[in-house]
Amino acid sequence: LEYQQGNEKAFEVLYMRYSGKVYGYLMNHLRNRAGADDVFQATFIKLHQSRDTYDPALPFAPWLFTVCRNVLIDGVRKKERIKEDLNPVAIGGAVAPESSQQSELPDLSFLPEVQRKAIQLRYGDDLSFEEIALKLQTSPTNIRQIVSRAIRKLKSHFKGQGGRKNG
Repeated sequence: LEYQQGNEKAFEVLYMRYSGKVYGYLMNHLRNRAGADDVFQATFIKLHQSRDTYDPALPFAPWLFTVCRNVLIDGVRKKERIKEDLNPVAIGGAVAPESSQQSELPDLSFLPEVQRKAIQLRYGDDLSFEEIALKLQTSPTNIRQIVSRAIRKLKSHFKGQGGRKNG
């Protein structure tokens, strides 16, 4: 209630009390540190943004875990949408020649080399943003931006081709 009324110190108490439990819950469900870190951060951001909607007549912990669960579900859905966006059938059936041993990816030859590598590592090799950042010697944040830009280019490229394989 104090945090809801603007007492920032009260947030520190809530964070100290529940952060370990929230993180454990996320690790149990995701079994992936990078994913758990992302959802964990998003959960506390959502908590802050939604603090006015909390009903103090109800216990706090179930409300917090409902927020956490919703953020987790949204994150999983978003990841699935990204994978669907990169699905060769959804983009137009274009498949990179080297895809026989790896996950099928569309023709990436028109992308800049760093975007092509990032997409291949992320969706072909199923690496985390952190793992890709290490391989490409940059930050995870930069890799997220590179992948996001590449996805936009892929969508635009294949939309402009009307979904055809060979332009």
